[in-house]
Amino acid sequence: MADLRNQRRMASTLLKCGSNRVWMDHDRIDEIAKAVTKDDIRILIRGEAIKSKQVKGISRGRKKFNAEQKKKGRRRGYGSRKGAKYARLPRKKRWIRTIRPIRSYLKTLRAEEKIDRTIYRKYYRKAKGGEFKSKRHLETHLISDGIIKEGVNQ
Repeated sequence: MADLRNQRRMASTLLKCGSNRVWMDHDRIDEIAKAVTKDDIRILIRGEAIKSKQVKGISRGRKKFNAEQKKKGRRRGYGSRKGAKYARLPRKKRWIRTIRPIRSYLKTLRAEEKIDRTIYRKYYRKAKGGEFKSKRHLETHLISDGIIKEGVNQ
């Protein structure tokens, strides 16, 4: 096997890449070994006896897969959490998510005249006090108190 370090070095400067990225045709090794000047190397490059290998990238396959899993709601266990409970979902945001549907439900009931304004006000206050966990919870309260009949929301 001929020593082609000099040819590899010249090829790397001509191809503007590192010496490890220089590819040499194994069938034309003797021809490459005879090349002494940069001009000889240029001719071999034009003749495709010497080429530069493609730059190796970093695969995003794993990253894409993990992103898909996160979209499905996976990878959210205790080991993956960094912030504190209320840093991840602040108390205020959680409260907003609870209270808005409750208030809008009360407004629709009042608009449809299923409850009068005094009952509306009473339950609005209770909702503000945090008595109801969800819209469904409020609905069960209204049904048990006999204010609305079962299946009003449907």
